[in-house]
Amino acid sequence: MRFKGLDLNLLVALDALMTERRLTAAARKISLSQPAMSAAIARLRSYFGDELFVMRGRELVLTARAEGLAAPVREALMHIQHSIIAREAFDPARSNRRFRICLSDFITVVFFRHVVERVAREAPNVRFELVTLNDEHDELLRRGEVDFVILPELFMSGTHPRAALFEESFACVGCHTNSHLLRRLTFDRYMSMGHVAVKLGGARKTFVEDSLLLDLGLNRRIDILVQSFSMIPPLLVGTGRIGTIPFRLAKHFQKTAPLQIATLPQPFPTFTEAVQWPVLNNSNPESIWLREILLQEAARIATAREEAFSISASEQADDAGPFARSVSPLA
Repeated sequence: MRFKGLDLNLLVALDALMTERRLTAAARKISLSQPAMSAAIARLRSYFGDELFVMRGRELVLTARAEGLAAPVREALMHIQHSIIAREAFDPARSNRRFRICLSDFITVVFFRHVVERVAREAPNVRFELVTLNDEHDELLRRGEVDFVILPELFMSGTHPRAALFEESFACVGCHTNSHLLRRLTFDRYMSMGHVAVKLGGARKTFVEDSLLLDLGLNRRIDILVQSFSMIPPLLVGTGRIGTIPFRLAKHFQKTAPLQIATLPQPFPTFTEAVQWPVLNNSNPESIWLREILLQEAARIATAREEAFSISASEQADDAGPFARSVSPLA
C-alpha cells in the first residue's frame, strides 16, 4: 500500500533498522532476507533523499534525517498496533503476552515477586522479561521497547503517564559484629565510616548522592561500589563497613544474613516508588490489566504491618546538627 508515494511497508523495515542498528538482525526481526532488506534501504534512501544509514563496521549509524524519523515512525507503528489493528478481547487466562519491565533488584525482591506469584495464578501463560534500570529508561518508553518502568518518582520525566506505588525509606545496615552500630549512629561517624554503595545502571552518581547528599555538597567515604542493592549486604559481613539501602530490603536480608539495622543519624527523606508506561499504551487492555495488578499489590504491601523502625524526636535533635537542618525541609 502506498500513501502519498510511500510504500507503508517500508516504515516497518525502517523501524527495524533504526532499532536493531544491524542489517542482519533487522531483516530477521521482520522476516525478510538480507537482499530484500538491502532493497528496502535503497527505496527508503530514494524516497527521503537521504542516506539514512552509514555503515561503521557492522553497525548502522543513523544520519540526522534518520534520527528525526525514529520517534514519529515508532509512534505511528505503535498507534496502528494498539488502536487500529482489530484483535480479540484480552483474556488474561488465555494470554501468552510477554511484558518487558525495567526495574531494580530491590523492587524485584520486595515487590515484583508478589506480582509474579499472582500473575502465575491468574494468567499462567503470561511471561516477563525484566530489564536492568539505566539512564535511558525514558527513551525506552518513548520507543515502546519496554511496557513499564518502576523506579523512584523523582527520577521520572513528565512525558509519560505514571502512578505511585508505595513509599520507601532508607536504613543503615552493617555486620552484627560492627561495634560502631552498637551505639547511636551520629552523622559524623556515618560520613567517616567506609561505605559499600550502589550505582545503578549508567548513573553518574550513587542513588544516595544523587537524591540527597549531592545537593548538600557532601560526600561519603565509599570503599566499594557495586551495581545493585542486593550486592551490598554480603559485602558487609565480617567488616566494619556500612551500607545504606531501602528498609524493606534490609529486613529481607536480615532474615538470612548476620546483619544489624541501624537508624540513620537523621532519617533521609522518604521516596515514592512509581510505575510509568508509554503514553501510547495508556488505553491498551493488556497494559491496563497488569497496571491494576501492580497497583493492587503495591497497596497490599504498603498497608502490611512493618516492625517499628524509628528514632525519637530527642535523638533526632541531639544528633542531627547541620545535616538535619539541611535535610528537614526536604522530608
